[in-house]
Amino acid sequence: MSIHYRLATNLDAAEIARLEQQYMNDELSVSADTMSAGEMSAVTMSGQCFSKVQLNELIEQGWIVLAESKAEAVTSIVGYVIAGPWSWFQTWGIYAHVLRKLNDIEIGFSRVTVKNSCQYGPIWIHPDYRGQGIFEQLVLQLKRKVAAKYSFMVTFIAEQNSTSFAAHTKKSAMEVVDFFSFQQRDYYLLVMQN
Repeated sequence: MSIHYRLATNLDAAEIARLEQQYMNDELSVSADTMSAGEMSAVTMSGQCFSKVQLNELIEQGWIVLAESKAEAVTSIVGYVIAGPWSWFQTWGIYAHVLRKLNDIEIGFSRVTVKNSCQYGPIWIHPDYRGQGIFEQLVLQLKRKVAAKYSFMVTFIAEQNSTSFAAHTKKSAMEVVDFFSFQQRDYYLLVMQN
């Protein structure tokens, strides 16, 4: 099995949208069977799923890096990571909330701003391909693309998502800079310097 990394094109938007829809709540580290009604409501309200149209816009304005597996004559997307400018994300409630927090974040001697940072995430890897280094490679490939324009990538991770939190803090060296609540759900705010 060989994994190839590349930037997404508009031809990939429909497949990424399908994967987003299919695996939207895959991030949660707790089972839906053990969640209370309030927690399920918060997940539904906070869940994001990009449409094909939105993904085409992101492909044009930002970056979507794909991990593809080629088995025999079939190539399939087994992972992706998304980053884009704040101007694209700012109208959505949770991103607007994160934007208000940016001016309070300092990394070293630099202040994180709308101009020197971008939104990072989501990142997704097919369950059959996890634990094989794809996460690290997707983040590295994206970091190389983003670094020419932005000094920082900013993301947030739901407190329940312990798997993603561990991956981002241990495998991609993202730094936790804040903790916040939005729509009855708690999140870590993380920053990576490019």
